[in-house]
Amino acid sequence: MAKVYPFRAFRYNPERAPFEHVLTQPYDKISPAMQENYYAADPHNLIAVEKGRTYPSDTPQNNVYTRAAAAFEDWIRESIVVQDAAPAFYAYTQEYTVPGTEERRTRRGFIGAGQLEEYSAGVVFRHEHTLSGPKADRMELLRHTKMLTGQLFMLYSDPQRRIDELLMEAESAAAPATELHDEYGVTHRLWPISDPQRIDFIQSAMAEQKLVIADGHHRYETSLAYRREQPTHGGKIDPNAPFERAMMTFINTRSEGLTILPGHRVVAHVHDFSWSGVRRYLEPWFAAEAFPFSDDGKKAAAREKFLVRLADARAKRAIGAYPAGEGQKKAFYVLTVREGVSLAQLLPNVSPLQRELDVVLLHEGILEPALGITPQAVTAEANLTYEREASAAFDAVDSGRAQISFLLNACDVEQVMKIATAGEVMPQKSTDFYPKLLSGITMYKVDS
Repeated sequence: MAKVYPFRAFRYNPERAPFEHVLTQPYDKISPAMQENYYAADPHNLIAVEKGRTYPSDTPQNNVYTRAAAAFEDWIRESIVVQDAAPAFYAYTQEYTVPGTEERRTRRGFIGAGQLEEYSAGVVFRHEHTLSGPKADRMELLRHTKMLTGQLFMLYSDPQRRIDELLMEAESAAAPATELHDEYGVTHRLWPISDPQRIDFIQSAMAEQKLVIADGHHRYETSLAYRREQPTHGGKIDPNAPFERAMMTFINTRSEGLTILPGHRVVAHVHDFSWSGVRRYLEPWFAAEAFPFSDDGKKAAAREKFLVRLADARAKRAIGAYPAGEGQKKAFYVLTVREGVSLAQLLPNVSPLQRELDVVLLHEGILEPALGITPQAVTAEANLTYEREASAAFDAVDSGRAQISFLLNACDVEQVMKIATAGEVMPQKSTDFYPKLLSGITMYKVDS
């Protein structure tokens, strides 16, 4: 049973801090160049909190976390950031262009305070493992600021789209309280929903739902750990304590506008790499369709045919490959599982659900047995990096930075839901939900 609650969000005061100058992408998507751009945009930019600068002279008394806490105190005192007068849910839309296309979509959801649940409770599910480093960083930030600035991206599934209809009604009834265009051309809009009847409707509709974390696994587990640190009163837990909940954005898997992008794999530093050797190993399992080209003039046409074929062959479990040329031979390849091949034999160490995933087929059926890239090497990122855009994966090979790139079709959201609710997890970087939820569009205080 998912429990969701309205809350009094802290939000930037647009009269003192224009939204487009102060909101940021999620902390783990902020490059050093983006960090500097955010700092230059406005002295009150959330970057000072979300991912502040570190200095060699930092001390336990003066460091990135203490400065973040001090910044929040100043901003609240100076009304740069203000708290809403009434508890609310927040309708949140993102209008965007799907990368690599000209298609425009709008993703719709709402922000609320979700009850924190241990995974064992069977209410909240993860679809990937977490790493200790990011959690330690987010924990120190939360301990100092007592504020959640980034959104947890939670999926639920309602074919009737009951909440979506309510959200659209709220959107059409008033101008958005927040509207801005981010650096990726995404338009973000926000509407508070404080009407008691609408709040009750949302809470009732969500009560039957199971929640799957799409983005924010490290932040969710940080909130769980923070809750465990808090003292009880006479051994009793206050279920209404702010730290019992976390700020979440809830998106219906059945609504329009939900986009998952593939995470292409770029391979480097493999000892004695030979594409012909890999081909020989894969021959019993995979058929290979080649799209050769002899010069750069013919490369674009071959690449286009390759990408179309990769998408069209999805049902045959297609994986694309672009190896560095051996001699004068250069080509794109679409690998498909041969008819009659038993996936249970090819992938004996994974569950039937996992065998349905192209990314698992790539990792377990190609990367490890044919190239020697073990799960430990994947975790250490010794041989693999990841690219959202196919062009970037191609460029890595052409520039000599990679030995081969593997191209994937995007994972289906229903696959994510099935695997997560079955208690299983997917490989790292299996999903790329686009666009990302902005940090700072609402903020939630975890103490009273």
